Amino acid sequence: MQSRCLNTRSSGITAQVQTRRLPVSRSSVTCKAAAQDPLLLRVARGEEADRTPVWLMRQAGRYMAEFRAYSDKYPFRMRSETPDIAIELSMQPWRAFKPDGVIFFSDILTPLPALGIEFDVIKGKGPRIDDPIRSMEQIKALKTLDDPLNSLPFVHEILSSLRKEVDGQATLLGFVGTPWTLAAYAMEGKADRDCKQTKMIMFNNPALLHALLEHLTTALITYVGYQIEAGAQVVQLFDSWAHHLSPEQFAEFSLPYANRITEAVRAKYPHVPIIFHANGGTGKLDVVAGSNADVIGLDWSTSMRVCRQTLGPQHKVQGNVDPMVLFGTQEVIEAEVKRVLLEAGPQGHILNVGHGVVQGTPEENVGYFCELARQSGKIHQEQQQQQQNQHAANGQLVGAAV
Repeated sequence: MQSRCLNTRSSGITAQVQTRRLPVSRSSVTCKAAAQDPLLLRVARGEEADRTPVWLMRQAGRYMAEFRAYSDKYPFRMRSETPDIAIELSMQPWRAFKPDGVIFFSDILTPLPALGIEFDVIKGKGPRIDDPIRSMEQIKALKTLDDPLNSLPFVHEILSSLRKEVDGQATLLGFVGTPWTLAAYAMEGKADRDCKQTKMIMFNNPALLHALLEHLTTALITYVGYQIEAGAQVVQLFDSWAHHLSPEQFAEFSLPYANRITEAVRAKYPHVPIIFHANGGTGKLDVVAGSNADVIGLDWSTSMRVCRQTLGPQHKVQGNVDPMVLFGTQEVIEAEVKRVLLEAGPQGHILNVGHGVVQGTPEENVGYFCELARQSGKIHQEQQQQQQNQHAANGQLVGAAV
């Protein structure tokens, strides 16, 4: 195995990246249930645990100075598609804060070029697609994702390398954008606050939108499987544009396609839990409850207590601290995290923020957030003891009254 250093310099900051070139292999990584499996994986499967696991969406993200040493120097796609860099960016938060999950540094739009939809990410402006999908002819001309190892080889190298780096000390998470989110990006050509072009197609030519969703669903089933074969132990389906949809639109244009991915992946990889996170999904919980994912990710706009009551005990949940809480004092962070932990209960919950860690978040507060999760077993025990003491006191009062 060869090892070398990739040096990057930006604004006087030097980052040393220890890299390992690993052979790309088509052999699958077996992830059978075992007692030594990492905590987050076991909880996502529904197993009992002595504390609540934690990871942070966008944890390989903009809030770290170490990360910005790269983002100031290299364009996004170079960072996300160069294994040496992507591996380093994925590992930075884990080395700093030791969360229970390591999410590989990538982008929701990563699989699109393999389908013939090129994109770029413009710093300060976000993704751009110069030739947005607006016709049936364009959809018919799209490629199929028959050989992702050939068309997206860097994904395999990043994930397989991370799996070795983490070495069972945390759960390796893959992630994929849902068909709706990818379709909306592909039709808009950029982020749009009204999702105007896509919704015009939705209302005037819904068959066109459904055709693109069908094509993307087939490709994403393959893409999720590819990530699992490369080493992902849990995969999150991220519907980042769900907030653009009404409950009725979500039930037609998003959830059925996400459910098809989960169903197909589970049939082949039953040992790999799927998380479904819809940004804006708590506004349509009654529809989101129809997800067949193993874990439902929750944004922060509804209390965890309401989410638990609406979704029922059959659903494991993830979330849902307001990411802006991490700009608060430690007392505020502790109070909010404890509230979410206690409302979620001691089992079937993965602590996370409700969407993503915001740029500028103090890094020490991210560390404190993760530390509170490591204290969650004690937090739940203290609540249980308080409840037992209260029941005992109530019983004594009743006895005295009799």
